[in-house]
Amino acid sequence: MSTIRATYPLSPTTPLEIAQGNLTQEAVDAIVNAANRHLAHGGGVAAAIVRAGGSSIQRESDAWVHKHGPVTNADPAYTLAGKLPARFIIHAVGPRQGEGDEDAKLASAIQGSLRRGDELKLKSIAFPAISTGIFGFPKERAAMVILVAIKDYCDEMPPDYLQKVRMTIIDQPTLDVFHSVWEIIFPVDKGSE
Repeated sequence: MSTIRATYPLSPTTPLEIAQGNLTQEAVDAIVNAANRHLAHGGGVAAAIVRAGGSSIQRESDAWVHKHGPVTNADPAYTLAGKLPARFIIHAVGPRQGEGDEDAKLASAIQGSLRRGDELKLKSIAFPAISTGIFGFPKERAAMVILVAIKDYCDEMPPDYLQKVRMTIIDQPTLDVFHSVWEIIFPVDKGSE
C-alpha cells in the first residue's frame, strides 16, 4: 500500500499524486515499467515487475517486440500485468544518461505512456522514476522533466478517461528529490492553508 505524500489537481477530475510505495503492489489500471527497447526485463524496475507478476509478462513482451520491433520512447508497448494487482503494464523506454537528447526522450516516454493509457481507456496509472536507476539519469533533472511532462500533457490534451496519475517511488532519497522538485512546480499557497 502506497502512502500519498502530495496531490495536485491536473484537472477538476484528475489528480496527480506523489506516493511512497512499491510499484508492483499498486492497485491501478496500469503501472508503467522503466523498460529497454527490447523489453528484456533483466534489471531494475523491470526485473522487479517480472519477479512479482510472473513470467507471462516477459513472454508477452517478447511477443510484442517480435510483432512490432523495438520499442521507441514515444510509442510504449503494453502487456497484461500477470499476477500484479494492476490490469496492464505500459513499457516505457526512457533514455540512458549520456545518449543525447535525454530530456526530450524522457518527456516523450512519459507523454507516450499517458497517450497509451488513454487508448486503453485507463482510469488510473502509476509511474516509477523512469531512467533514474540503472539508466543513470540525474534524479533532480528527471523529476523536473517527468512532472512537467505529465502536467503539460494534461493541460494540452486532457485525458478522456484518466482519473488518477501517480508517481510511486520506493526509496526515500528519490522520493525526497521528487518532492522538492514537486514543490517548485506545484507551489503550495501558504495563505490558503
